[in-house]
Amino acid sequence: MTDTTIRTRSGERRQQESDESRERTDERQQCPECGGRLVSDDEHAETVCDDCGLVVDEDEIDRGPEWRAFDSAEKDEKSRVGAPTTNMMHDQGLSTNIGWQNKDAYGKSLSSRQRQKMQRLRTWNERFRTRDSKERNLKQALGEIDRMASALGLPKNVRETASVIYRRALEEDLLPGRSIEGVATASLYASARQAGTPRSLDEISAVSRIEKDEVARTYRYVIRELGLEVQPADPKSYVPRFASDLDLSDETERRARSLLDAATEQGVHSGKSPVGLAAAAVYAAALLTNEKVTQNDVSDVANISEVTIRNRYHELLEAEENAPA
Repeated sequence: MTDTTIRTRSGERRQQESDESRERTDERQQCPECGGRLVSDDEHAETVCDDCGLVVDEDEIDRGPEWRAFDSAEKDEKSRVGAPTTNMMHDQGLSTNIGWQNKDAYGKSLSSRQRQKMQRLRTWNERFRTRDSKERNLKQALGEIDRMASALGLPKNVRETASVIYRRALEEDLLPGRSIEGVATASLYASARQAGTPRSLDEISAVSRIEKDEVARTYRYVIRELGLEVQPADPKSYVPRFASDLDLSDETERRARSLLDAATEQGVHSGKSPVGLAAAAVYAAALLTNEKVTQNDVSDVANISEVTIRNRYHELLEAEENAPA
């Protein structure tokens, strides 16, 4: 009987506390003078009654941002919540990075003793960021991917995908017997082809520290072991870059695409290098639109021989002539 009484009184006490809390909340939401609804005036940092105009609270703290945004895109750009995580860094950008400037928060130079202390902190911070051989491997490889992607003008999404491919290769133990630079280059080559912004093996090997044959061999090994689905390179994906480098008009670019479409319908493209076909199409289109471009100019941009351009552009013109109207 006593236990029942205690439980009942405990329940009554909790109900009473809940009612009191609800009353206090209602009091904060109602005007103490007229019982009207309270609203917040953000412009004047005040809480006022919507009915009688009584200022209930003033000098409120503005907990919002100090900037203004007029649409959701601008709001996302100005939002400051720390750098986003990224696969392009070995620690995904979550660790602390100590800046190299030997200055304090006020922009004043540090003393000699403080500079020595900061240098020791940087050294230890770097050691903590790469705690084992796997992280050191990843840091070196991702640095190589970023360097090569910058030299080739590849966008951020290609770099992110290449970083993911390399991480998978590292997790599945594909690196023993192969160089870090080789797997990193192969990952970037595969990523560029998957994203529809391919680069030729010659272009990739030109910015890499390894030979062309090793890039091709490692690329085939990586896509086979990881089961990557990489479609054959489309010659049309090279056309915009070649036309831009040669400063050609949009009409010439469209004509080059039309030549490649006709070649695909006639089956001329089968077994031929997509880079050579794209370069020949750009050259042929320039001739048809009366733009002054030499075979040597196209050869320098596409990094292929002039003989290839001569052979292919005749084939493209014949394919267009034989195409059904």
